[in-house]
Amino acid sequence: MRVTRTEIAEVLIIEPRVFADPRGFFLESYNRRAFQQATGIDVEFVQDNHSRSARNVLRGLHYQIRQPQGKLVRVTAGEIWDVAVDLRASSKTFGKWVASTLDASSARCMWIPAGFAHGFLVLSEAAEVQYKTTDYYAPEHERTLLWNDSALGIPWPSSGDPVMTEKDRRGAPLASAERFA
Repeated sequence: MRVTRTEIAEVLIIEPRVFADPRGFFLESYNRRAFQQATGIDVEFVQDNHSRSARNVLRGLHYQIRQPQGKLVRVTAGEIWDVAVDLRASSKTFGKWVASTLDASSARCMWIPAGFAHGFLVLSEAAEVQYKTTDYYAPEHERTLLWNDSALGIPWPSSGDPVMTEKDRRGAPLASAERFA
């Protein structure tokens, strides 16, 4: 597995070894020991999530103020633009964001530690996104950061107005969003 640090060092791009032949391919989508050796991070994942979305669907930017979740995100069909925003008030990268294109053919993953808001935009006709989390979903602690807040300046590669829930459209701007210590 190859690990690349992004502009925010704690957010990682992980490329598993893919073994392809005329029959198709094989890869280890997750191996705790290999992940720890490659990243220096030892986490326990407690929940797997799977979503399917159509082109131009934007999900996010979500986070949990209590029970914060680290996420290991991968795409099993299609392509997305995946975004992580640092909401750790004591971090030198607070309010900064990183993004990467993830797609099924490359099998690249993104590690987003706890303390970040996360969202993605579907670039292909449809996309299936699977991600592991380090804590359980707790709707009472879920918060949404405003996806198009000018203070963030995220240049979403959307063709027109993205398709999203009303909750996501009404997210809190960075200036008033709850944040982590």
